[in-house]
Amino acid sequence: MNPHTLSLAEAAALIAARRLSPVELLEDCLRRIAALDSRLNAFVRVTVEEAEAAARAAEAEIARNGPRSPLHGIPVGLKDIIDLAGHPTTCHSKLRLDHVAAEDAAVVARLRAAGAVFPGKLATHEFAIGGPAFDLPFPPARNPWNTAHHPGGSSSGSGAAVAARMLPAALGTDTGGSVRHPASQCGIVGLKPSYDLVPRAGVFPLAFSLDHVGPLTRTVRDAALMLNVMSGHREDYTRELGLGLRGLRIGFVRHFHERDMPAHPEMAASLEAAAALMAAEGAALREVTLPPLAEFAAVNRTILAAESSVIHEEWLRTRPQDYAAVTRRRLLPGLLLPAVDHMHAMRRRTALSAAVDAAFREVDLLLTASSMDPAARIEDEAEVERTYPRQARTPFNVTGHPAITLMSGLSSEGLPLSLQLAAPAFAEARLLRAAHGYERAAPWKDMAPPC
Repeated sequence: MNPHTLSLAEAAALIAARRLSPVELLEDCLRRIAALDSRLNAFVRVTVEEAEAAARAAEAEIARNGPRSPLHGIPVGLKDIIDLAGHPTTCHSKLRLDHVAAEDAAVVARLRAAGAVFPGKLATHEFAIGGPAFDLPFPPARNPWNTAHHPGGSSSGSGAAVAARMLPAALGTDTGGSVRHPASQCGIVGLKPSYDLVPRAGVFPLAFSLDHVGPLTRTVRDAALMLNVMSGHREDYTRELGLGLRGLRIGFVRHFHERDMPAHPEMAASLEAAAALMAAEGAALREVTLPPLAEFAAVNRTILAAESSVIHEEWLRTRPQDYAAVTRRRLLPGLLLPAVDHMHAMRRRTALSAAVDAAFREVDLLLTASSMDPAARIEDEAEVERTYPRQARTPFNVTGHPAITLMSGLSSEGLPLSLQLAAPAFAEARLLRAAHGYERAAPWKDMAPPC
């Protein structure tokens, strides 16, 4: 057995049964990181000594008292906009190379209290907004299914590390889809919880009213176990996983990928196949119409521009040359945005949220595309720029509803395809139930990149 191949839940069960030690698990993950990261660039910092000390402490405590939680002794990676006490939070930027976090982010403190081990900080697009860039202090992360392709972003290193079996789980952030995008492109599970379910203190902000913190894992059960801790144990999100899809009413938002933003044919076909599988598993599917995807995208873009300009105003005025070109290009328009445009966007946001809430009075869940295309080649700047906004994730940042992305197949080029499910606010248990039901019936869960 190679411990790095285990899911979080599998590793936790073996640790609890004293058949695997946290030290053995960590050391195998560290060997995996050493073997692959020179090609994947998922890590900006590996915290070997600190993680080894934490794993030894976890092993000793588990031997005395048993595990505190299923996360006790589990390695979890952190996107490098999330504070880890005593370590830099660089945001992948020259502007933050000297910043050292004084304390853990709130969500990291919860994971630490549950016994998690932190082997390092993971690559991101600069300040979680730029894109794969080659004019930064650290190289961009690459896709483990094919390193010539990008892994999605902005939680790029988190997606690459989990997909490549370097770690069983990682944290990302999601303002316009940045947990779900790497999950889509890397063939793993990415969960954006309901807005404000998971605390954001100690996470460098991008847009205050759009930001979420979420887990990236290999399985839906692992995402539920992570959310149990990240949410402060509000409830047990694993409780409905065994119920499957039978009896759930699922609204298929076909117009997002058929008319509003036509998807790559293979992506569209995988969505139809996923819908058919869900129906075969007992779900009742019906077509649902929401406002056009372009409206959600415009509202997200406008609010993000306004809120990010508040955060970056001083640096944009005094140190613009220290941003990557793509980051600067994304941030500067916010300084010129009229206040009236922001207010119009906020008013439209209320209407869009109401439209999604109305849909949830008729169905239990929504099925949509996540990405419209498989991952682009990372050095093809024009193709990255073209495909990056081709997605249906931003609606649920605008509305704050929980959403999850998981694998729906492989393209003819061997790159992951994906789907997205969304649920009413704070209905994560239902969302995870449906995702687990699909995952269990589909053949993708055990597929891994060839690296």
